[in-house]
Amino acid sequence: MNKLTAGDVRLLLKQREAASDKKDYGHALIVAGKKGMMGAAVIAAKAGLRSGTGLLTLCVPADEQLILQSTVPEAMVLMREEAQSPYDHFSAIGIGPGMGMDKITAELLMDILSEFKNPILLDADALTLISANRKIDYLPAQTIITPHAGEFDRLFGVHQNPDDRIATAINKAREHDIILVLKSHHTAIITRDEVFYNTTGNAGLAKGGSGDALTGIITSFLAQGYLPVNAAKLGVYLHGIAADITLQEQSMESMLITDVIDNFGKAFELIRA
Repeated sequence: MNKLTAGDVRLLLKQREAASDKKDYGHALIVAGKKGMMGAAVIAAKAGLRSGTGLLTLCVPADEQLILQSTVPEAMVLMREEAQSPYDHFSAIGIGPGMGMDKITAELLMDILSEFKNPILLDADALTLISANRKIDYLPAQTIITPHAGEFDRLFGVHQNPDDRIATAINKAREHDIILVLKSHHTAIITRDEVFYNTTGNAGLAKGGSGDALTGIITSFLAQGYLPVNAAKLGVYLHGIAADITLQEQSMESMLITDVIDNFGKAFELIRA
């Protein structure tokens, strides 16, 4: 078993150059949110921006755009109904948080999977669409998927315990050449060759929005040019250590994911220390 430690992550984290601009840190696209679920889009966007991507665009239903332009002014907005290939100007795409499963969204997902050549992350409703339509074979090589136990079982069949899920995840990572971030109290990052267990985080993350934030973080690292496996490692570790820092200000009961995002700066400093 490989434990993901501060030393491991410190070696992966790139130095941000003084003589650089936003174009050097990528352009992330996050497909998220629907009526009644726009908080997922806001959380994913804030987490992505706080993780260092140079530019971030949110793809949301046209009727919901004003929510984003008032809550996340740093992000750009692409109307879901107008999104179409080519997507080449994006460095990475994260798809899923609270986005719904309507026909337009399902078609957009399949269009991205077939046309986009840069890194992709799938979470939440995107995974539900993949499992419902039996499209796991459509995932490009090195796609990251971030299921919790229920989403994992919908994709790959019911499992009786975490060890069985890990065994299946290893097989599926090899079969499809994908990276799985299996979310739990000890989140595992599974590649075709190795399994890494995260060592940060606490039960304060056991609330709605935590997975949305993780999608934003990992997508941001992908956009910045990190290899998918390294983006997953950095994202999971940063997410957890920011939650641990938040315990200095909140309890596990009172902690909100927005509190955790506010502590990303301290988390980066601690990783580099």
